Amino acid sequence: MADAVRQDRLVWVGSQEEMTHSYPRTAMALPYPLALAAAPVAGARRWGALLLMWPANRPAFMTGRERRYIESSCRTLARLLEEGAARGRFPAGDGGTRVVPAGAGHHAAGPALAAADFIERLPGGSCALDLEGRFTYLSSGACALLGRDAGQLLGTRPWQSLRWLDDPAYEDRYRAAVLSREPVSFAACRPPDTWLELHLYPDASGISVRIVPSGAQPPPAPAPRRSTRTVTPTRAGQLYHVMHLAAALTEVVGVQDVIDLIADQIMPAFGAQGLVLSTADAGRLRITGHRGYPPETIERLDALPLTTTFTPAGRAMSSGIPAFFSDAEEMRRVYPDATPVSGKQAWAFLPLVISGRPVGCCILSYDEPRRFPAEERAVLTSLAGLVAQALDRARLYDTKQELAHGLQQALLPRTLPAVAGLRVAARYLPTTRGMDIGGDFYDLIRLGGTAAAAVIGDVQGHNVAAAALMGQVRTGVHAHATVGTTPDQVLAGTNQLLTDLGPDLFTSCLYAHLDLARGHATLASAGHPPPLLRLPDGTTRSVDVQPGPLLGILPDAGFPITEVAFPPGATLLLYTDGLIETPGVDPDESVARLGRHLAQADDRDLDALIDDLLDKEVPTGQRVDDIALLALHHEAT
Repeated sequence: MADAVRQDRLVWVGSQEEMTHSYPRTAMALPYPLALAAAPVAGARRWGALLLMWPANRPAFMTGRERRYIESSCRTLARLLEEGAARGRFPAGDGGTRVVPAGAGHHAAGPALAAADFIERLPGGSCALDLEGRFTYLSSGACALLGRDAGQLLGTRPWQSLRWLDDPAYEDRYRAAVLSREPVSFAACRPPDTWLELHLYPDASGISVRIVPSGAQPPPAPAPRRSTRTVTPTRAGQLYHVMHLAAALTEVVGVQDVIDLIADQIMPAFGAQGLVLSTADAGRLRITGHRGYPPETIERLDALPLTTTFTPAGRAMSSGIPAFFSDAEEMRRVYPDATPVSGKQAWAFLPLVISGRPVGCCILSYDEPRRFPAEERAVLTSLAGLVAQALDRARLYDTKQELAHGLQQALLPRTLPAVAGLRVAARYLPTTRGMDIGGDFYDLIRLGGTAAAAVIGDVQGHNVAAAALMGQVRTGVHAHATVGTTPDQVLAGTNQLLTDLGPDLFTSCLYAHLDLARGHATLASAGHPPPLLRLPDGTTRSVDVQPGPLLGILPDAGFPITEVAFPPGATLLLYTDGLIETPGVDPDESVARLGRHLAQADDRDLDALIDDLLDKEVPTGQRVDDIALLALHHEAT
């Protein structure tokens, strides 16, 4: 649904295999054979998305007619929502949840009709459930096997009225039947030791359930035969969280993502009220994230030496052995120097170790004393291994991001020089995939009192090599421009520099000499997209600049000059191809669209103008290439 709204398109998932490939985390939460479509509901504003679900017996493809009908219905729904909001029939965007009751045909009017429905679905019956999981019919045999009278069960849900069915594994089987509408079977143990086989037969109106005593053979999973315990809900639920977290940890990128994931999933799964994530740094425990602690407590616990006896975190990290404390008294016996500074009453210290190398310690804490059974300790220890791997990757990613960001900022101009009679604004946006670095660049060079040079370029690639070459190109252009050479000579000199260096990377570049006193601009291009010129009367056009070859290919290449008027009140927009390149769209059409947007934009604030252009050209925020923009407005005197 998020993809449908964000990308403004219908998302179709035709099978469980397709779900696993496209949305692995969702496939783990809904491991059932089904098909679904998510379509955006949008008109003058984005209202949300419509989610439609089908059982597994429908075709795994969507026809064009179905797609058009759903999209048309969503547009109609958006119009109705807008009309309703305009008339004040409901609060717009209140985020509330509204449950629409199903049709009358899906509700049994009484036990007699429920029994009739059941007979239609399954010869000889035991009991029937509606789609909300409530008992609508029970035979006397079902009541005997379940150990309750019909009056105690009718209208209730099995997992509420029969506590021994309150298990995630059994609930999962029921959910599978509802979503897939395919028969499902499982075994359950009615205390103390009576095993029952339950067979669920669903359709569009409800579920028929046949209950029979299990045979002499051991019952199948999910519930093993045990003499002391009949069900294992905690273990089943926590193993699910392990699998779900493992899938989620493959998607996190930064350290903060890891912290948020632990806080959002591990803490609720194990009932923890506090979290501290520490890493080893120069012999000290540095707290990189926390939840459920006041700032003064974190300040006191931060930067403790690894050898401290104030907390078990250092010993757990250095030894690689988890430590569990069920209450404060147990903590004091083992660590008498540990001062109760947080008010917590139970703790799990989980060392984060990779191949024998400690990378940190994850601490879960509780407001009340708590036992840690052996099974829970095993699950938490397994989770610590997953978190350690993710944390190590995240720290490496954050380090690379900081390096990339620092390098990019060092190579791009920190500020643009002030030029009398010229207002300027610039923007650089890296691609949304990969490192936060690229080869796009821009610059503004002051050339005397009433003249300036504007330059923009794009080095092939999105890596450190591209960024380094970008710095050399920008330096070369700056050096040639400041000695008073013409635009074609500036590009020729820079081209000679690059061919001598032989970087095996090509660069596009556009250079514009602006003579503000004469209201005139001279341009030269090395394979770069043409700029856009908006005249004082609002007329906007693409400047027809005859391009020369890319820089770094031909040592003796020539670069033709183009001269255009740049009168007071005019705006010149220079940009890189990341702004206009869209798969499947002709570049000329993209430039024409950008020109229409520029013609409609307000040029009184150039930063707001750039924001407006980016919102219209890249509405989803997903960029497959770097983008650089340089807007220049000749002030009217």
